[in-house]
Amino acid sequence: MDKLAILGGTPVRETPIYYGHQYIDDADVAAVASVLHSDYLTTGPKVEQLEQALCLLTGAYYAAAVSNGTAALHAACYAAGIGPGDEVITTPMTFAASANCVLYCGGTPVFADIDPRTYNISPARIREKITTKTKAVVAVDFTGQPAQLDEIRTICREYNLLLIEDAAHSIGSRFSGQPVGCIADLTCFSFHPVKTITGGEGGAVLTNSVELNEKLLLFRTHCITRNPAQMQKESEGAWYYEQIGLGPNYRLTDFQAALVSSQLEKLDQFASRRKEIVCRYNDVFSEMPEIVVQQEIPQADTVRHLYLLHLHLEQLQCTRKEFFDALAAENVVPNVHYIPVYYHPYYQQLGYKRGLCPVAERLYERILSLPLYYGMTDADVESVITAVKKVVQFYRK
Repeated sequence: MDKLAILGGTPVRETPIYYGHQYIDDADVAAVASVLHSDYLTTGPKVEQLEQALCLLTGAYYAAAVSNGTAALHAACYAAGIGPGDEVITTPMTFAASANCVLYCGGTPVFADIDPRTYNISPARIREKITTKTKAVVAVDFTGQPAQLDEIRTICREYNLLLIEDAAHSIGSRFSGQPVGCIADLTCFSFHPVKTITGGEGGAVLTNSVELNEKLLLFRTHCITRNPAQMQKESEGAWYYEQIGLGPNYRLTDFQAALVSSQLEKLDQFASRRKEIVCRYNDVFSEMPEIVVQQEIPQADTVRHLYLLHLHLEQLQCTRKEFFDALAAENVVPNVHYIPVYYHPYYQQLGYKRGLCPVAERLYERILSLPLYYGMTDADVESVITAVKKVVQFYRK
């Protein structure tokens, strides 16, 4: 079927717009080019410079740059000592990496339901899931809004649990005036192209613990050390090193680090534009009974990575898929974030069943992600709004 036949007429936009897109300027290109012309493409000075910049941005004492956001989560679980028999509580409303990192270390993910207003993991549901096997909580800052970190941190201290903050969405956000990155025991960033800043790929783990940081730095380089204090034998010479554990190669290249560092210099303007777009969306959609606007907790100052269109399907004569397809036919191409982690066949094979987190499952059936990124023009924003209004009007009861 011709996509124009879905609603009829000419699409709102001539060209498609998607939910996310990187912004690269001449300064970014120059930063990468300078590394390509240098002596070091990897294991050079740019990685350490990025780590210092992340500490300056967040107030964290230490930062360990790694190859991507999933590597950051895996490294965090390793540093936290997660292993067989350990349970780690997390949310199902996230990308699978937030739970996979637990499995990589031999632990067991335990899914706690979400707050129906903010879509972040519910502290009350976390408390219900704690057992004698619980060792940590992976709290995800879904869409960029920090989780209820004060309450979750209190729970973690009460039960002697480590708090790992999956901040893949939330670089630049603040909680109770503090930058994301200095609050949790371990905070994980992602620099994927659809995030607020990018390195193509890349990630980082931030912590205030020297002990945890030493584990992170060791883990990202095969658990190989040249530090005499960590070696079991006396060094045989300048070439000597020892592998003292089992770790992957999660190093970040110097040209990626240079790109992330250059992007960090634009974080304030990236954040400001994203907030402008979110305000415009909220102003319009909060007046439409067919749409539920995601609520923000008063402690949060959020730089959103995603803008969710939460459909009040009782007010519409369509399914989420029909709405999705109609919006795409207007050349406003949405996405869905996320399929609940335990819906995936791999998790079903592990014994997880649907029905574990009914609030998250109900939300999944009703959400779309709209375009939200720095490079959107005002005309782009208005075309998204016009398309949503057109589809809502067509399906309105």
